[in-house]
Parts: sequence; structure tokens; C-alpha cells
Amino acid sequence: MTPRRPWPLNVEGIAYGGDYNPEQWPLEVQLEDVRLMKEAGVGLVSVAIFSWAQLEPREGDFDFAWLDAVLDRLHMAGIGVALATATASPPPWLTRKHPEILPRLADGTVLHQGSRQSYAVASPVFRNYALGMTRRMAERYGDHPALAVWHVDNELGCHVPHDYSDAAAKAFRHWLRARYGTPAALNAAWGTAFWSQRYDSFDEILPPLSAPTFVNPTQQLDFARFSSDELLTHYRALRDVLREVTPDVPTTTNLMMSTATKWMDYFSWSQDLDLVANDHYTVARDPEAHIELAFSADLSRGVAGGEPWMLMEHSTSAVNWQPRNRAKGPGEMLRNSLAHVARGADAVMFFQWRQSAAGAEKYHSAMLPHAGEDSDVWRGTLELGRRLRALAPVRGSRVSADVALVFDYPSWWASEMEGHPTQALSYPDEAMRWYRALWQRGITVDIVSPGAVPTDHRVVIVPTLYTVDDSAAARIAEAAHEGASVLVTFFSGIVDEHDHVRLGGYPGAFRELLGVRTEEFHPLLQDETLTLDDGTRASLWSEKTRLEGAQAVRTWADGPLEGLPAVTRNRAGRGSAWYVGTRPDADGVARIVDALLDEAGVAPVAAGLPLGVEAVRRRADDGTSYLFLINHTHQDVDVAAVGHELIRGQDVSARLTVPALETAVVRER
Repeated sequence: MTPRRPWPLNVEGIAYGGDYNPEQWPLEVQLEDVRLMKEAGVGLVSVAIFSWAQLEPREGDFDFAWLDAVLDRLHMAGIGVALATATASPPPWLTRKHPEILPRLADGTVLHQGSRQSYAVASPVFRNYALGMTRRMAERYGDHPALAVWHVDNELGCHVPHDYSDAAAKAFRHWLRARYGTPAALNAAWGTAFWSQRYDSFDEILPPLSAPTFVNPTQQLDFARFSSDELLTHYRALRDVLREVTPDVPTTTNLMMSTATKWMDYFSWSQDLDLVANDHYTVARDPEAHIELAFSADLSRGVAGGEPWMLMEHSTSAVNWQPRNRAKGPGEMLRNSLAHVARGADAVMFFQWRQSAAGAEKYHSAMLPHAGEDSDVWRGTLELGRRLRALAPVRGSRVSADVALVFDYPSWWASEMEGHPTQALSYPDEAMRWYRALWQRGITVDIVSPGAVPTDHRVVIVPTLYTVDDSAAARIAEAAHEGASVLVTFFSGIVDEHDHVRLGGYPGAFRELLGVRTEEFHPLLQDETLTLDDGTRASLWSEKTRLEGAQAVRTWADGPLEGLPAVTRNRAGRGSAWYVGTRPDADGVARIVDALLDEAGVAPVAAGLPLGVEAVRRRADDGTSYLFLINHTHQDVDVAAVGHELIRGQDVSARLTVPALETAVVRER
């Protein structure tokens, strides 16, 4: 078994709390905060995330007295601190003195002071100041008994995932030299013989700035890789200072893993984080937001390598940044919180503790809302604290899953570029189509990177893995040969890691595994659908495919490809390899998933649950298992279960009723 990741120091049970911004409030409110935190059972708060201007109001003039008092007060109350480096937004004096640290867009627009994250992450000037601030924080508070974990910067890349400043251009050229060594190797990788783009020197290369038409696709892909790496480099630099000064204090930063955050390859960040932390917010207009939440939680667990992780931020109710910021419904905050715990989170935290009275996020909900203690939100805060205390035994257990889904950030970046057969493809939508069908069947999913595909899972889903290197393709084939049922969907294996087409027919890297060969894509027009031979419909995509060892599972019943295979299955060692050369409708996906699960012998976590009831199991090292049951429906549900229900504190001998919009957790043994 791999070594456990460290955990915040002196934090017992499931960590509970949120961002705390005492600098926004007078002393009497800060004193009230501590009293109410204790009442709610809060044990961990993130402090000083956006405090640089308060801590250093003028260059070299530091004021730590207020933060000293805050940390002392929290420690006396038994509340741990996730202490930030305070570098998430440079103070106005810094950007005024050094305007060169401001980030730029591809068209040259400078992003100015007045918001947050107004810095170019590659700027050596900013990096120097940020390192200095980090060291001061570490040296002053490294021995403070409230310190539980270091919180590096905040949501790196949230607003500026790609910077096109002069500092970024210089760093990009340095990154390219390290990657390719010579201009000749870069020219080969970028295919610069096309459109007279040959480079004689790395000094000639720029980021993919605004241009007359399509920018070199490999240049775009490499700039996306560089940008993710550069944000990680910034994290590493600050982390290394913290490790130097406080080697025994774990370090993390809050990632943003969801189907909406595209530009950071979090799988490549995993090994640099002492523990994995995620921020997640549901979208009010999405009627299935709880399914996207489950996906993001499973992705967080995947980046954590299956280990428990931290939910660093989510919301008690409405946010402030969507077009229509609807409040959460009855019990929704509790279900959201415990759904994250069900899928591996050992910390439940919010933005923020007390709802702000001023600033851009004053209408973002908090644990303590504008309405104060006489409010449903506050009552929910108290109830969640009670439930998390009851769930303390769950901490450290791992989620059990038989199905893996491959998720790949470079394929997301590359598959959605211009100049492709269709511009209507959405990489996360394709992943969610298969994930949703599995969720609806009560199947727990491990989300993994292409290079980490497990060989002990019974089913592996590979949606739209557009770019893949040889080793990852071999790993996926190995899973099938070892006995898994592997399903690959359209526009997979098409190009190598340099975005060069794998010649000889599609799907390139997977032709042999799948036993098919496609000679031409036939993308469908907007609103166009075709019929498969089982009566289901398909949209977006079709292709001219012939069998080379595989058998047809579905064929086209109409259209220009009538009679040709659309879904195939091939024997592969002790397993099988399925290919879906189109985008089936929900019914079509459901039928394929049912066939796949039946073939692999995968059963739901809990049998007989109605649609909308979520079941996930966590297992401890001592063999104890915890069955989470989350009822998103408006009807009470009876579930077969035996054990002790932790939230209500009752023994269960045969069946358990989970009330409408409620949650239950059964310790099975």
C-alpha cells in the first residue's frame, strides 16, 4: 500500500470550517466569530488568503499584530488554521511600482489592479516579492500552535490561466528549450513546414498571440502545457520556502476540479501536493448539478491517487458570479457536503465563514449569512457540524469502485481546437454522458489519467481521448488484455502527443485493440440525428468504419453510412474492447452501459434504488465499510442495509428509510 498523504496537524475527525477574513470586521465581530465557530463545531479555517495589503500596507512596512491576535484567539478556542501565504493578490503599491508584473491577454490587453490575481505568474519580479512574503509568513508563524496546514496562494490560474506578457514569453521559450533541446526538434514536433513557420532560434518564438487565422495547433497545445506547468512552478517555489522553514507542516493549494475548469492539468500537479484540496461550486441552472458534483469529487479523489482529500471551498447557498444566483433548496447544502464526503473528502469547508458586507463577493453565501443566526443557512451550518462529528469514524477510509473513467486535460485542450471536423464537440460533455449513465445505475467510478489506467478494474471507459502517447495507449490495451471491458469513444487515439495525426486510418492508437479501421469522419450538422439499428438515435458524429476483427454491436439504420458499423466489440486477451463511433442519445448510452456492466459482472453499490438516490461505499483499512445513501428525490426511500446509521444514531437490522432530500450513512461492520 502506498504511504498516506499527510493531513492538517491536530485536526480530528472530518475537518469542518471555511475561509475566514477577520480583517473585514471590527474586534467585537471577531470575538463573536470565535464563539459562533465553537457553537457550530468548526475546527479549521483558512486565514490571510487576501491579506497582503493589510500585512504590508507599504513596501517593507509590516503589520502582523492583528493576525497574531487572530491566530492566538483561534488557538485558544481549539480551532486550527490553514494559513495562506497571503500572495493571491499583490497590493496596489506593488503593481504601481512594478506595472510589468501585470498579466496580458493574447491581444495585448493588460489586466490591471482593482480585482484579484493581478499578476503575471512568470514574472521574476512578482515571484521575488511573493517568495519574500511567503518566507515572512513562515518565519513568523511556523511555530504557532494554531498552524495546521499551509495554504499556498489561492485558486492558481482561476482568472488568468494563460498569460501572454513579456515574462511569459521568455519563460515559454525556456520551457521549450528544456522540452525540445534544439529548434530542429521543435520544428519537427510543431510541423512548422506548414505555412512557412520554421524557426531558426528559440528567440524567434512567441506565445500563441492573436493572429490572422488559426494558430499552429501544437504551439497552442504546448502553450497550454507550459501555462499549467508555470502555475505549478509558482506553487513549487512558494512551497519550497515553506518546507525549508517548516518541514513538518503539510502544504497544499486549492485546486478547481470540475467540468468547467479547463486549463490546469491537475493530474500533473498531484505529486507536488502534500494533500489534495479542491474548490467546487454547483451551477444553479443545472437540474443535475448533483451528478456533476459527484464527477468532480471523483476527479478530486483520482488526482489524490485514491487517498482522502479536502473540500476547501463550496457554498452554503447562492454564489455571486453566475448569471442568476439562485439559493440552494431544502437540504441541498447538507446533501452537497456529504456527497463530497461519500466520495473521499475528509474535510468540508466553505467560502466563507461570515458573509461580507462589502466587496465583489458580498452576495456570495456564507456559513453565517447577512440574516445572522435566525436563518435557515445558520441552522444548516449547525446541523452540518453535528453530522460531521457523527461521521468522524469515516475519516481515512477509501472509496471502493470497480469502474474507471479516463479523463485527460491535454485531450480536452486539443480536441476543442479550431480546424477540426466539428466545432460542436465538448470534451467534458462527452465524459459526462458516460459518467451520468453510470451514476444513474449506482456505479461508483474512479477517474484516472491515461497513464494511470488500472488493470484491476472490471470496466474502463475512455471518452474522446483525442491525443495519447504510445505508453498510455499500451496501458489502456493492457487493461483489456488483463480482463477489463474497455470502451473507447469516437475521436480517440487520433493524434500523438505532438498533435500529429496517426496515419493509416482512425482511431489511430487504438485500431489494433478495437479491431476496426475508420477511413473518414462524417460529422453531423446542427440538429441532425441518425438512427441506429436498435432504434436509438445519435447526433454530432458518425464515421465510415469497417471491421478488422471486431463484431458490429450497432449499425447505422439510415443516412449515408447505412449498414456500416457504429458500435463494435472486439475480443482482447481476457477482456474486450468496445468502440462507439458516434454520440448516442441517452437511451443509446444506457443500453451500451448496461451491456458493458452485464458483461463485466459489475453490480450497483446498493440494489433496487430508484433514480436519484446515490449510493457510495467507503472502506477502512480494518475492513469496516460505510454505506452513504443520498436521496435527491422528493420521496422517502427504503434501502436494504444492516449496521449502525451514524447520523441518527440508530441500529439497522434489515431495511432503512432514507427520507426525501436526506442522507444516511450506515457503518456496516
